[in-house]
Amino acid sequence: MAMNTGAADLAQLQATMQAIEVACHAMQMHVNPAAAEAAIVSLKESRHPYQACQFIIENSQMANARFQAAGIIRHAALREWGLLEADVRRGLVSFCLCFIMKHATLPDGYVLVKVASLGAQLLKRGWLDFTAAEKEAFFIQVKQAVSGVHGLDVQFVGISFLESLVSEFSPTTSSAMGRPREFHEQCRISLEQDYMKGLYSWVQHAAFNVSNRITEADSEIPEIKVCSAALHLMLQILNWDFQSKKAGENSKRGIDVFCDGKQESNSLRRFECTLVQPGPEWRDVLISSGHVGWLLNFYTALRKKFSCEGYWLDCPLAVSARKLIVQFCTLTGAIFPSDSGHMQRQHLLQLLAGIVQWMEPPDAVSEAIKSGKSESELLDGCRALLSLATVTSPLIFDELLKSLRPYGTLTLLSAVMCEVFKDLMTNHTEEETWSSEARDILLDTWIVLLMQLDASGHNHSLPAEGISAAADLFAVIVESELKAASESAFNDDDEYDYLQASVTAMDERLSSYALIARAAIGSAIPLLTKLFSERIMRLHQGRGISNPTETLEELYSLLLITGHVLADEGQGETPLVPKEIKSHYANVLEMDKHPVIMLSGSIIKFAEQSLDPVVRTSIFSPRLMEAVVWFLARWSLTYLMPSEESVEHRSSYENCNDALLRSKHPTNALFSFSGENDRGKIVLDIIIRISLSTLVSYPGEKDLQALTCYQLLHGLVKRKSIITHLVTLDSWRDLANAFANERVILSLNAAHQRSLAQTLTVSACGMKTPESSNEYVRSLTSHMTAYLVELSSKNDLKAIAQQPDIILLVSCLLERLRGVARASEPRVQNAIYQMGFSVMNPVLTFLQTYKDESAVVYLLLKFVTDWVEGQIIYLEAQETAAVVEFCMRLLQLYSAHNIGKISVSLSNSLRTEADADKYKDLRALLQLLSNLCSKDLVDFASEPIEAYGTNISQVVYTGLHIIAPLITPELLKYPKLCHSYFSLLSHLLEVYPEIIEQLSVEAFSHILGTLDFGLHHQDVEAVDLCLRAVKALASHHYKDRGAGKIGLGSHATSYNDPNGNFHESVLSRLLRSLMQLLLFEDYSTELVSSAADALLPLILCEQSVYQKLASELIERQTIPVFRFRLRNGFQSLTTSNNLSSTLDRINYQRFRKNLHSFIEDVWGFLHIV
Repeated sequence: MAMNTGAADLAQLQATMQAIEVACHAMQMHVNPAAAEAAIVSLKESRHPYQACQFIIENSQMANARFQAAGIIRHAALREWGLLEADVRRGLVSFCLCFIMKHATLPDGYVLVKVASLGAQLLKRGWLDFTAAEKEAFFIQVKQAVSGVHGLDVQFVGISFLESLVSEFSPTTSSAMGRPREFHEQCRISLEQDYMKGLYSWVQHAAFNVSNRITEADSEIPEIKVCSAALHLMLQILNWDFQSKKAGENSKRGIDVFCDGKQESNSLRRFECTLVQPGPEWRDVLISSGHVGWLLNFYTALRKKFSCEGYWLDCPLAVSARKLIVQFCTLTGAIFPSDSGHMQRQHLLQLLAGIVQWMEPPDAVSEAIKSGKSESELLDGCRALLSLATVTSPLIFDELLKSLRPYGTLTLLSAVMCEVFKDLMTNHTEEETWSSEARDILLDTWIVLLMQLDASGHNHSLPAEGISAAADLFAVIVESELKAASESAFNDDDEYDYLQASVTAMDERLSSYALIARAAIGSAIPLLTKLFSERIMRLHQGRGISNPTETLEELYSLLLITGHVLADEGQGETPLVPKEIKSHYANVLEMDKHPVIMLSGSIIKFAEQSLDPVVRTSIFSPRLMEAVVWFLARWSLTYLMPSEESVEHRSSYENCNDALLRSKHPTNALFSFSGENDRGKIVLDIIIRISLSTLVSYPGEKDLQALTCYQLLHGLVKRKSIITHLVTLDSWRDLANAFANERVILSLNAAHQRSLAQTLTVSACGMKTPESSNEYVRSLTSHMTAYLVELSSKNDLKAIAQQPDIILLVSCLLERLRGVARASEPRVQNAIYQMGFSVMNPVLTFLQTYKDESAVVYLLLKFVTDWVEGQIIYLEAQETAAVVEFCMRLLQLYSAHNIGKISVSLSNSLRTEADADKYKDLRALLQLLSNLCSKDLVDFASEPIEAYGTNISQVVYTGLHIIAPLITPELLKYPKLCHSYFSLLSHLLEVYPEIIEQLSVEAFSHILGTLDFGLHHQDVEAVDLCLRAVKALASHHYKDRGAGKIGLGSHATSYNDPNGNFHESVLSRLLRSLMQLLLFEDYSTELVSSAADALLPLILCEQSVYQKLASELIERQTIPVFRFRLRNGFQSLTTSNNLSSTLDRINYQRFRKNLHSFIEDVWGFLHIV
């Protein structure tokens, strides 16, 4: 943009530059920062600040002033883009390009980066406006710079500009521009299809042209900087998410490619591996051109040249080259022709030939790293193996290296990993080391390979050499884990803390080990059996003679490893016996010779010894019992009375009458040990007795009790095949009796009490008849309800209720009742309803008695909330009436005592998120109202609730009266409460908009205030919920008035109070607030559609107010062109696209389009000061 300035203009520009420099200096020195920031903001918000900012960038000697000026240009240009002339837009981009090339040697590199980024952002902003010729002119200028004709410095900044450009066009790294998602997508597609390949070719040639000078030079030369930047940009382009149609076609051409993303989503993986999938049009640039061969040869030449200089491996050039090589390993898809995978195989083989030099021989590489050599090359080699595994099948992966070596890639993978574990065995530390990072990368490689076998649906396995490699590796892994466990036994140093982690903390890594073990299951199971037997023997031989701590730690580790190998995690569904175990032991028909049964039996027998008090005291520490309970929980989900047995094998044997043949099916050997037979019942009985022992004999061990309650016992009652036998066992009855009578159970953590009560209640479904199930629940809860009823009726309740032991007992019983309520199912619904009904009056009594005990109040509210949630949809009309009446009494009593109404100003500590839990009783009340609302959505009653004069909306109305005054804007700053409140409010206004008419002016005003606050909240979800509520409110009023009704009545009418003060109607206030948000505040573009849905009915309801607001905004515009555009914008907003005055789906869609266009057209200039 040319700057033809006179003397007066020059003086003004210099004055502006001086003001910005003074402001920047003041901010750096922290001298009057408010005034300094105001000076910068003044220029930023002014109209057309481009000339002044360009003058500052060109002439200022202060780098920070230049930096600020570039930022101001960006802010103003994005704001005013729709108002700028075409030559001004072009001039801004050209200015940026010219500046970075003219000042390529500028010492303040961050200024060049800022201006280059500005140019890229402005080019993208105008991408759909610029003509093809205009874009071509920009790119010719950049291409000349990248080619090197203007020197190395200009070549470097040219590449830097392209880096900013690619980053700006990528959806994951693009800047916010206030543009819809479609704009960014159009820009991305255009750059990918029309320019991306050309950009890659430019930097490819730039790197090639300087490479010879680099390899021939004896010292640091400027070309290295250029080459590093070029390689980095090539890597950035290959990381692009190619989505052209051609790239998506036949994405599995070539060899057996695994690139459908399944392995990317696997929860066990720690590292992402981005697949490079350009279309076939990239084949000449990336493959046929010999580009990969040049890159490998270039890196190899540098590697030889600098082999004596260890630091070189970590220099930017070496790092960029290796990363690019690794990225080429993920090249896949339609870029390769349909030639049975020949071209892709040759491509990967070429890469592997260069990469394998970084890793061989593994022992020598490991020793060199220990001696001080950088580990970065080996780690990149590990990443390359992960990439190769991602794009190939296990068979192809293994065969690749056999073309170069007498062994396969799996053997190399195993050998490298063995060296890694050897280093880990000698360097146990909590800090991240090269070997721990290499371990994680290589584990991911195994996961990718083995998960492919698992996902194939066939009994595929690794080649024999691969199985042997997996077996060797698993043996080293187990040795490493046992050594670490043994060494941690007596060491109190912090570096061993990670070995003392909880059972679940190690799941992720151990699950990876299990995959490797299952690949060589024939070796893994005997190895684990041998190691476990040796430790048990050592334990018994040294009993009373030697300290068993080391052995116990090794047993702890072995139990975790074995549990992962034998069974999968059971979250979400019942896991099956791993297919590797099924297929490998298919011919083992005798139970006493089945390796899995031998291993499982020895562990269960060992666990059973914990029932002996003497042995328990001497051997079974709480930590070891955690592993025992965890193992039993995981193992029982798969092997104990598996319900899928008959379903799984019915189709194979439905026509077979030979019982002997069926009994010889390989899985029947396993199920004979622990199926639905006498042996299975014996195992189940042992597990239950161990569970009871952990709860009674290990008081205070919260982790152990949590495993017992949440995983072991809860897992057992999830399966019908188990609970039908469970409820017949004496051990289960003993557990229920202990729950009812043993005081030690009352010492359990509150959450554990709740879980145990829920588990015992769920088991009732195993009874033969519904009557017996309900009777079981009554017997389980009768002692609790009877005690609460008796206590609540005592004349001296107020005196004894405050005793600590009484408070504790009441709290425990309430937690138990919550657990029972959470187990509500149709089969036991009647008994659980009766349980809750019997304590209705005690709950109200305790709410009054414990009004000053916030913890007890919360438990009372949570019990009622959980009970109502589980019961409400099943209740008949008469029962519903009783529950609703109870809830209304509860709410009224809560209101009468003003419980929970705490002023935030009383304590600054309430500003923190943790202290927001002091308001959890409010969240419980919100949840209670939400649960009551569900009755109108799902109702299994035989007659309508209105038959008994019950109205759900009436109790909601009462609840709103109570809760609304307690919800303050300060409280709404806390996310949990904010979301709960606005979720309920939006639901109520959508389902029961008529209740708003019944609210008092005070309550309604309070709700309106919270809505107004929510509209300007920082949380997008909260704003969206408020917009939904506003839409429901306004549309209800509009439709009601259209039907001749009063709508919101007096709430929708403006009036003057007796003092003459004007009070605006609710809809007018909301209309003003929403217009303020849309036109003058920053918000996510994702909200525009929701805002349109709320704005349309508001405009229809308050057309005169809307016209007044529009006129006021138009008159405030002093610039004629702005006034004209704003007037047209408001007119188009309510008339374009054949918009009508109806509130149907089509009209909403039309108005959304109108609002998007309106905001795009006027938002920018409305923000000009």
